[in-house]
Amino acid sequence: MAQTRELIKTLKKALKAHGKTYADVAAGLGLTEASVKRLFSKQSFSLERLDQVCHLLDMEITDLVQLMNEQQQRLQQLTVEQEQEITGDVTLTLITVCVLNRWTMDDIVSFFNIRDTECLQHLARLDRLKVIELLPGNRIRLLVAPNFSWRENGPIQAFFQKKISQEFFNTRFSRDDECLIVLNGMLSAQSNAEFQRKLKRLAREFDLLNNDDAALELDQRQGTTLVLAMRGWQYGLFQPLVRSSASD
Repeated sequence: MAQTRELIKTLKKALKAHGKTYADVAAGLGLTEASVKRLFSKQSFSLERLDQVCHLLDMEITDLVQLMNEQQQRLQQLTVEQEQEITGDVTLTLITVCVLNRWTMDDIVSFFNIRDTECLQHLARLDRLKVIELLPGNRIRLLVAPNFSWRENGPIQAFFQKKISQEFFNTRFSRDDECLIVLNGMLSAQSNAEFQRKLKRLAREFDLLNNDDAALELDQRQGTTLVLAMRGWQYGLFQPLVRSSASD
């Protein structure tokens, strides 16, 4: 029952975030506004009704459950100031990425040329930033959500775009653990929005797999980076051939 309350509470927050009112839900479900209010107050949603409301938000029930789990976590993003402090020190950036991927201190110092004392100093900084809790025996407890992400257009994202973007694409993508898919087409605004929703769901699946594999030994995992991007764009090579009226 407690989980049901949390799920309905999350649904209310999602409706508010999307600018949806009970009247909107009523219109979408073909009910009266009073009936919708009773559904929420009594928390008497059938799975079919819950799925219908989620559909109004371009969500599925699994998306809602994931959102509920995310909101119960302590930290989903760092502040701009926290990200700036981390990017100001390359070693700290490296250790931050490691701990977010569930590396232990022993993993870090055995894999990288970092002394125990230096690693401890950086872990203590992350403890002060409330990213981790440094426990006795130099054990690390993450204080971030499973779906933790860098701030959009924030310092860390800018850091990786500047320092690593060229390295990321400096491969033929021919190995078994590599994949490059480049698509080009003409989509309507509705189709574009639908595909973006699918990309976000795929990103959540990546997070779930990453969290599941965190229990494995380090030698059973390898660093994996996924880039999902979509934008309105025309090949610059073809730009000189575009009629001026068509490019306005």
